[in-house]
Amino acid sequence: MTFRLAPMDFLIRILTLALFVLPPLFLAIAVLGNRLLLLPTAFLVAIYAWIALWFRPMLFAVGPREIEIVWPLRRQTIARDDIVAVRLTDKHALRNEVGRAMRVGAGGLFGGFGWLWTEKRGVVRMYISRTDGFVWIECRNGRPWLITPERPDAFVRALSS
Repeated sequence: MTFRLAPMDFLIRILTLALFVLPPLFLAIAVLGNRLLLLPTAFLVAIYAWIALWFRPMLFAVGPREIEIVWPLRRQTIARDDIVAVRLTDKHALRNEVGRAMRVGAGGLFGGFGWLWTEKRGVVRMYISRTDGFVWIECRNGRPWLITPERPDAFVRALSS
C-alpha cells in the first residue's frame, strides 16, 4: 500500500511560493545590469533542485516486511520488526513529547526535511509537508521518524496491521 507525501498546507505553500520568487527576481536583476547575481541565482536553483530530489520524499510504501521511503534519487527502508510503535500526533502532543526542537536540514521550501534536534528525544528524522497530520514512528534500533503521509489515519492502520 503506498501513501504519497501529504499536500502542503497553506502556511508551507505560502512560504514555498515566496521562496520561488527569489531565483526569477535575482535573474531579472542580473539581466538588467548586475551580472554578479548570476552566481547566487544558479546557487539557489541548485539548492532548490537538491531539496526536491534528495530531501523531499515522494511516497511511503507499506509492505509486509518493511516500509520503504522513496525520494526521486534514493530509497530507504525501515523493517517492520524494528518498529515499536506508530501513532498519529498533533503539534501540541509533539511539543509535550519532544520539548523544544530545531530543524537541521531543509526547511520552508516544500516542507521540513532532515533531522529535528529535540530537547527530550534527541535527533528525530523528519519529513513533513504540513503542520498537522503527523505520524510518529518509534524504532527499536535507530532514530524515531516524524512524517506527514497523505491519509495519515489509513497509513497508521496499514502499518499497525
